Amino acid sequence: MGTFKIEGGHTLNGVVQPQGAKNEALQILCAVLLTDEKITISNIPDIIDVNKLISLLENLSVAVEKLNRNTYTFQANNVNLSYLESDKFREEGKSLRGSIMIVGPLLARFGKGYIPKPGGDKIGRRRLDTHFEGFINLGAKFRYNREEYFYGVEAPNGLTGAYMLLDEASVTGTANIVMAAVLAKGTTTIYNAACEPYLQQLCRMLNNMGAKITGVGSNLLTIEGVEKLGGCTHQILPDMIEIGSWIGLAAMTRSEVTIKNVSWENLGVIPTAFRKLGITIEKVNEDDIFIPAHTNGYEIKGDIDGSILTIADAPWPGLTPDLLSIFLVVATQARGEVLIHQKMFESRLFFVDKLIDMGAKILLCDPHRAVIIGHDFKSQLKATKMSSPDIRAGISLLIAALSAKGTSVIQNIDQIDRGYENIDERLLALGAKIERLD
Repeated sequence: MGTFKIEGGHTLNGVVQPQGAKNEALQILCAVLLTDEKITISNIPDIIDVNKLISLLENLSVAVEKLNRNTYTFQANNVNLSYLESDKFREEGKSLRGSIMIVGPLLARFGKGYIPKPGGDKIGRRRLDTHFEGFINLGAKFRYNREEYFYGVEAPNGLTGAYMLLDEASVTGTANIVMAAVLAKGTTTIYNAACEPYLQQLCRMLNNMGAKITGVGSNLLTIEGVEKLGGCTHQILPDMIEIGSWIGLAAMTRSEVTIKNVSWENLGVIPTAFRKLGITIEKVNEDDIFIPAHTNGYEIKGDIDGSILTIADAPWPGLTPDLLSIFLVVATQARGEVLIHQKMFESRLFFVDKLIDMGAKILLCDPHRAVIIGHDFKSQLKATKMSSPDIRAGISLLIAALSAKGTSVIQNIDQIDRGYENIDERLLALGAKIERLD
């Protein structure tokens, strides 16, 4: 595992181009399995999780051609289903949580899909029930090998459309069910569907391939099954989580940063939530964000009745849970207090002990809630040695280290590389003092 050595306390300056969205890419790449025709995808982020999924597709004998750093073509015209029952697949599939989304396309097109229990961030329990209950509603038979943690669904006679009310608005669950339903016989109605921009992008791509999906952008999707899908060209949105990370980094280091081509209409409440922390966010040139240097700090805006501000995650169009770690670390230097409420995952806030070691004033109320009392830059965080527990905690600790006094060391940076493309090189371009060590 690699290590970052960071000399903190430096002001940064420059322009950032956000990478393609990780969470969209994982859905879109799985969708190439739905057709035997060629699909071209651009703005694919060059990160560990996405590259693992591309490798998995290649092992399924999908023809992959890299046109340039972030553009590929995929053609699944000779899929090797025997790979699904190999030891290699059991090992590779469980290393990536996004691999769960190959099941829906394989089930729809070939009548069977298998997956080992997928891995990913250790941020708490991440149930798969929504995925498999959706497949069962479409007529698939479910089986689970408890000894090997291996899931399977089969529908040798094809899938049949159905009405379903999802027990949770799972993004990956909705994506998986939608990809299964587009080739099912008849009509599928999905209520309480996730409606995040990346799920909308998946639906638009599928419609461009010949699917018939209506209600895109709402929590009620209607899908008329079709017999066959064709090829298409698709461009992935910029990553809203990375955009939020750059906003937090700029504020915490009191730096002047411009973020280009952010797709404002797909950021939802993210800018509003940062403004509640007192961070100035300016929209410039139609689709860019400018963060001025917060030389006088930033002040948290309490609720209108004077009570402490609460920032909490919620299904779209609420605030994405992936950004709460960023909000938490940025609040450590704000003027005022805030309650961060992470509703979805019970282990995501456990990295706060590292921030407390650095001098942050944080009270961890329970696994889901933390109160942060900001220093208002009157007391700088202290450099330390730490390890990255997951993608979002990792980038939050990196932001803390860049603002801290002294030289910090972050180990296990593969976690950061799973979600952030060449983060050290891009930080160096802004003037950061960061070194990658083997």
